[in-house]
Amino acid sequence: MDIEHSILDVFSNATAKYADRPAFTCLGHTLTFGDIDRLSANFASYLQNKTSLKPGDRIAVQLPNVLQYPVIVFGALRAGLIVVNTNPLYTPRELKHQLNDSGAKALVVLANIADVASEVIPETGVEQVIVSEIADLHPPLKRILINSVAKYIKKMVPEFSFANRVDFRDAMSVGASQKHQDVQRTPDDLAVLQYTGGTTGVAKGAMLTNRNLVANMEQVREALGDSMREGEEFYIAPLPLYHIYAFTLHCMCLFSTGSHSLLIPNPRDIPGFVKTLKGKRFTGFCGLNTLFNGLMRCPEFADLDFSKLHTTCSGGMALTRATAEKWEKMTGCVVTEGYGMTETAPVVSFNPADAVQLGTVGVAVPGTEVKVIDENGNDLPNNTPGELCVRGPQVMKGYWERPEATADTIDSEGWLKTGDMAVIQDDGYIKIVDRKKDMIIVSGFNVYPNEIEDVVAAHPKVAEAAAVGIPDERSGETVKLFVVKADDALTADEVIAYCRENMTAYKVPKNIEFRDDLPKTNVGKILRRELRDEEIKKNGEPVSA
Repeated sequence: MDIEHSILDVFSNATAKYADRPAFTCLGHTLTFGDIDRLSANFASYLQNKTSLKPGDRIAVQLPNVLQYPVIVFGALRAGLIVVNTNPLYTPRELKHQLNDSGAKALVVLANIADVASEVIPETGVEQVIVSEIADLHPPLKRILINSVAKYIKKMVPEFSFANRVDFRDAMSVGASQKHQDVQRTPDDLAVLQYTGGTTGVAKGAMLTNRNLVANMEQVREALGDSMREGEEFYIAPLPLYHIYAFTLHCMCLFSTGSHSLLIPNPRDIPGFVKTLKGKRFTGFCGLNTLFNGLMRCPEFADLDFSKLHTTCSGGMALTRATAEKWEKMTGCVVTEGYGMTETAPVVSFNPADAVQLGTVGVAVPGTEVKVIDENGNDLPNNTPGELCVRGPQVMKGYWERPEATADTIDSEGWLKTGDMAVIQDDGYIKIVDRKKDMIIVSGFNVYPNEIEDVVAAHPKVAEAAAVGIPDERSGETVKLFVVKADDALTADEVIAYCRENMTAYKVPKNIEFRDDLPKTNVGKILRRELRDEEIKKNGEPVSA
């Protein structure tokens, strides 16, 4: 697959061709493609004329699904910057690591979560913080109403302070008064640093180039085929745009085809989510297993209008047969499951809508090669389980400033080792059978035992700790932590409270078991697999395994 154009080429073509069509809607307000073009130009102008940022510098974007997200991301790319997608749920420790590791010189953050950033910014190289409120791109009266309710009635905006703060609306006003110049980038230039645990628990930046993202956009469009009609699609966007799965679908594939995305800022509020969908005749839905289950448990969901829904995409975690069958029965739409990872921008394989095989993640998308290997790196025949390897134009350039980790993951021939165990059937369909890594998947989010254990080990009353995933009906898996005490006074509540202070909520263990010792190899490495096997005997395989 020969990619000769950049994300900005895709952007320019879409905004010119579909200028008057709706692009993104959120909280009752819609921005057209023309609006996105104009507003992102204003933001690019501010970055170029009023900051010290230069092409190639990194800008961290820490926003949920609000209208500002596409404006800021496209504006940053137009200014030649590299976008560092940043999870709004990060704790101070996690945010500080990402800002310092990426070398971000600027941060755009929602006021609702800015208190976390305010704790760590002095310890980073961030020179400029741009703060936005949730309805900053809404019409004046509605903006004032929504922002005031969030701040004064619902008390959703904690106190925070930055020495280098600029308000987003002020930045946009200044930018609108001056001209900008789109910075042309080559297909091999970096566009996004997407952080992931990779093969260990240390968060690393996957370097995604313009070529990676444009190639995967075209691969997904081809895989979806005629179901993605230009200028006609209306997709629901509950998954966070800062996650590569939703980013590639909504900001690349759907944007390039003139499609309309309905942004859901808080999909965890299921009743509010369903209320937003009422009266909407959407054609596509991007989600994952736990979200589908949550929606279907809401009585009002079954009353929605599914008459136009023809595509439901599932990724991020394993889709269970029961969920897929219930969704199809309730909505009349089959669920098409795919497989991918941050390092592949992200889609590797996808189930064709007219030939879905439940229990598989479909066939490799066009231009992608897959194979499985044994522990010695030897290729294995079809129907034999081994580590899944991927080669294609969507495979990342490498890990940001980590050449050794890159070499461990991508070989000299361009094959990326996924760390997942799979079987490739004779018909080309891929079945994920196990995880080589000890990674835990909680509601589609990757949780790495190393990170949890490192945090808990810092507690003065903890001698040793090991984290494993255990089955959970709602989230697929939850974290169980085995702890050897250094102080007999240590309690489970104390461990959980400590984790909550230092980790994002979905990483916090739900179960604590104290032991006198932990199983180890003869060189002292803790055998997590042995602990997990004990849990499987008691509870069965995790839903997401």
